[in-house]
Amino acid sequence: MKSQAESSEIGTIDSPRSVKPGVKVWAGVGAVVASLVLAAAKMHSSARSSAPAQALASVTVSTPLQRNLDTQASFLGQYSAVDKVELRAQVGGTLTEIHFKDGEIVRKGDLLFVIDPEPYQIRMSQAQAQLEAAKARLELATHELTRAQTLKATDAGSTENVEQRVADKLAAQAALDGALAQVHDARFDLEHTRISAPFSGRIGNHQVSVGNLVAGSRGGVSPTTLLTTLVSLDPIYLDFDMSEADYNSYLRQGTGRGHEEQSGPQTVGISLADSTEFTREGTLNFIDNALDRSSGTIHARAVVANNTLQLTPGGFARVRLSIAKAAPVLLVPDAAVLPDQSSHFVLTVAQDGTVSTKQVQIGDLRGGLRVIRSGLAPTDHVVIDSIPLAHPGTKVAPHEGQIRYAEDTKPDTQQVAMR
Repeated sequence: MKSQAESSEIGTIDSPRSVKPGVKVWAGVGAVVASLVLAAAKMHSSARSSAPAQALASVTVSTPLQRNLDTQASFLGQYSAVDKVELRAQVGGTLTEIHFKDGEIVRKGDLLFVIDPEPYQIRMSQAQAQLEAAKARLELATHELTRAQTLKATDAGSTENVEQRVADKLAAQAALDGALAQVHDARFDLEHTRISAPFSGRIGNHQVSVGNLVAGSRGGVSPTTLLTTLVSLDPIYLDFDMSEADYNSYLRQGTGRGHEEQSGPQTVGISLADSTEFTREGTLNFIDNALDRSSGTIHARAVVANNTLQLTPGGFARVRLSIAKAAPVLLVPDAAVLPDQSSHFVLTVAQDGTVSTKQVQIGDLRGGLRVIRSGLAPTDHVVIDSIPLAHPGTKVAPHEGQIRYAEDTKPDTQQVAMR
């Protein structure tokens, strides 16, 4: 019996019919998954082989703009008033009136201060009284002289009497002249109790309040009281210093027409402190007669119209001056010039579309474009748009653009900076 049971058990294991249904199910699922993975791999491989190549980045390129422009140097300048005065009293007394607000614009002749005029009015009255007395004495002396001369003509008078009357008249005339001088002196003091603006401009703050005693002096030989300051505003000076090299270039190139040889005033460009564009113009009207040995510079000055009163003495501005005649230069958009620590470079595209860099030396903005002094050839194709898409060493799809000069409507003789 035992051998039959064992034979039966062995037969059960070897027989295919003895395989469990769950094992068959898992075997079938594995085969299906393997088939799906293989099919997906084939489809992915087929998709990759049939997909188009990745599109190249599209950038705009252009050759540098060539233009004949004069060379200019830029300098830092500072505004100063054409006229500036410290208003001080010429007569002493008590300050009784102030007729302005601190910092306002005043016109020539406007009344500013009044010093108590009463003491000077009293003196004026006394001088006038003395003048009237001197006139009366002179009239009497003249009458007495005429009478003495008449008597002498009739032998009723003496020569000595006539001479005495002549001396009396001369003394009376001298007294009259002295009285007139006293009147003029008193009138001068009385008039200077009222202090007016000597020219139009902006006034400072008052240094003395009403009620204070101020000291005055006609010739400034004794201490005087400062009342306020006044500066003119239109026109205004712009002072700057040129280096010796720039000054020599200015003279050598013929743009500095000397001082006596100038055929006309030279225009300079001016940029306000809060702007990078030279939107104003001035006229060069002075260059000093000697270089400063300590700094190696020479002082120059331009006069600038200031009818809007926007410019203020003491403020800073940049001034640019033509120091060389017009010569060909290359220009590119300022955005196309990229910084690289202390240097600059531009991106260029070769014939095969490969992007490369070129280190350049730059000048100032001119007509909205950046001057390229060196490092770039006229035939180079510079990336001027979509610059972030162009990476050195990669290929791009370039298309031609155009660089425009912002002042094409103006003649090429328009002065623009190159430094």
